[in-house]
Amino acid sequence: AFLMRSSDRLLTSTDPCRLDPIPFIDTGRERAHMTDRAPRRSSSTPPAFWVYLAVAAIGLVGTAWFNIQSVVNPSGDTFFAAWFANPSVSSLSWDLLATASAASIFIILEGRRLGIRWYWAYVIFSFVTAVAFTFPLFLAVRERRLAQASAA
Repeated sequence: AFLMRSSDRLLTSTDPCRLDPIPFIDTGRERAHMTDRAPRRSSSTPPAFWVYLAVAAIGLVGTAWFNIQSVVNPSGDTFFAAWFANPSVSSLSWDLLATASAASIFIILEGRRLGIRWYWAYVIFSFVTAVAFTFPLFLAVRERRLAQASAA
């Protein structure tokens, strides 16, 4: 039987291939031999990409639902008049305008810096769809670009 060390205890093995080439030095490989799992491989797509993509999908569906409802069941106010119908809605409207402005500036600057193609389309499509969709979508594309740049 062959001896190999893992942490502070000695283990016996009948397979010489499982031995560390330098006995009694814990390099961490011994622990890997003790498990049946394969070592993790790094994914080319970061987890944040999928999170941002999910948020973009939720933003698209959520805003589209209410936009369709406003067309099917109009409230009598014009679209922009409804933005400031009362103080609570006015607060949310100003919040959206400030956030959309900051997101648009970020998209333009970061899109140029990282060389993301069609970065300006995210800003334009935010007027057609919603910032709740286009901004997380841009962040997903940005995560993928950053992962590609760090892998290179």
